[in-house]
Amino acid sequence: MIRHLLFVPAVSAAAALAPQSAAGQDADAPAPDDNVTVGLGLAYLPDYEGSDDHRVAIGPGAIGSVGGFAFTLAGNRASLDLIRNASGPGWDVQAGPIAVVNFDRSSIKNIDDARIKALGKVDTAIELGGYVGIGKTGVITSPYDKLSVSLSYRHDVSGGHDSAILQPTINYFTPLSRKAAIGLFASAEHAGKGYARTYFGITPGQSAASGLPVYTASSGWKNYTIGTIATYALTGDLLHGVKLVAAGTYKRMLGDFGDSPVVSIAGDRDQWMGAVGLAYTF
Repeated sequence: MIRHLLFVPAVSAAAALAPQSAAGQDADAPAPDDNVTVGLGLAYLPDYEGSDDHRVAIGPGAIGSVGGFAFTLAGNRASLDLIRNASGPGWDVQAGPIAVVNFDRSSIKNIDDARIKALGKVDTAIELGGYVGIGKTGVITSPYDKLSVSLSYRHDVSGGHDSAILQPTINYFTPLSRKAAIGLFASAEHAGKGYARTYFGITPGQSAASGLPVYTASSGWKNYTIGTIATYALTGDLLHGVKLVAAGTYKRMLGDFGDSPVVSIAGDRDQWMGAVGLAYTF
């Protein structure tokens, strides 16, 4: 399963470009209040967080705004903005719930590395929390580009790792024409001790089974990620029709997480991911 989507994430995240008015449209026309984009894509991603082996997975996504309330469903990640969006250029204050179902290493059948398989499965974690953010439309290239920053907090409530993840994110999207748009994003994650020990620690028993050295990981900044997303309308334009979506991301594992034998011996601190798919905007 995809751990969480910034990646097929790309398929639905790129759909965030659709609600923005296409370049060349009347600047005085309000942005539509209701729009929904659904997508399906193929993602090339690591077998587990920190792996140097990759696999191809398929995943869905949906993003949009109904009655001025924005929502995102990206694979195993969902969020809802409970503050109504204003039409047209201007400021957008964001706040609402966020949920992630963390499947990382909950199944080992798709993991190639026998040492990681020997560590055993990890229980699925259900991470619930919220986020706040602020964005502005019409900032650099046109009245329709958007720059936003946000901060999310979520905590495992199912006992999978029983700790918290803090994630700051910055996004920039801009239309290039009525049919094409591009986005850039960057984020980082700070994970608690429970997360570090569950996914990156190695107990004496696990060491004996896997051959990897005993390791105790502690809380800290887990990674940073940078990426880009592009979309092109195959029918209609950015506001309606079928789109081709592509994305690529680079993630760097940090601190105790990057030093863990799960990453430094069996995997790689450098994590590359990509996605391509189709999306349709109603």
